[in-house]
Amino acid sequence: MSENSKTPTPKQLEEIKHQARERDTERLSNYIHELSQGLAAIRTFPQGVTVFGSARISEKSKVYSEARELGKLLATNGHAVITGGGPGVMEAANRGAFEYGGRSIGFNIELPHEQHINPYLTDTLEFNYFFARKVMLAFSSKVYVFFPGGFGTLDELTEVLVLVQEGKMPRMPIFLIGKNFWRGLDHFSKMELASNRLIKKTDTKLYKITNDLSEVVKAANKIGHPPVSQNLYDTFSRKF
Repeated sequence: MSENSKTPTPKQLEEIKHQARERDTERLSNYIHELSQGLAAIRTFPQGVTVFGSARISEKSKVYSEARELGKLLATNGHAVITGGGPGVMEAANRGAFEYGGRSIGFNIELPHEQHINPYLTDTLEFNYFFARKVMLAFSSKVYVFFPGGFGTLDELTEVLVLVQEGKMPRMPIFLIGKNFWRGLDHFSKMELASNRLIKKTDTKLYKITNDLSEVVKAANKIGHPPVSQNLYDTFSRKF
């Protein structure tokens, strides 16, 4: 038996536990810092519309043009546009709002590839942890918009859907832009998940698939413009 495979002595075990506790304490401190920093930041502007989508979308693509147009329409109606702060769909939505002179907010995260902060932001905050960033993207929004995207976009979509489904957050409008792109997911939700009773049939009504950007603007206008001091979560309580 090698020296490294020997059973640790009680003293060594205590040292291992001590080191683990120190790492956990440091990790917890980092979590608290990012969450508190983010919550403080979003309290400086009214709830807006959060736009999700792929960071890999080209500026020349139709999706980019649509996201840019949506950003403009939202800014025109006085709604802040919130994104993950990166390129692709996020850049497009921020760009539309920024070019019109609207509030353009980005919660960016450092990634080993593809993610860099876009230049069309009036407010920005950097994150190291995905979960903290997602909390801010949800907490700062009154309407959620999902353009085509990959695993990251699907992760953000399903998390919002689960939180609404389980009554952990207010039921807010959730739009999936692009009927052709989202048709497969909708079919899977209805024909596989709902038909096998893995979700309720009514759960497929939590989102709306559309090509009409004006529907997003109308939904935001209907909610209106809560004052900076008021967040929709402040008066929210779980119904069961």
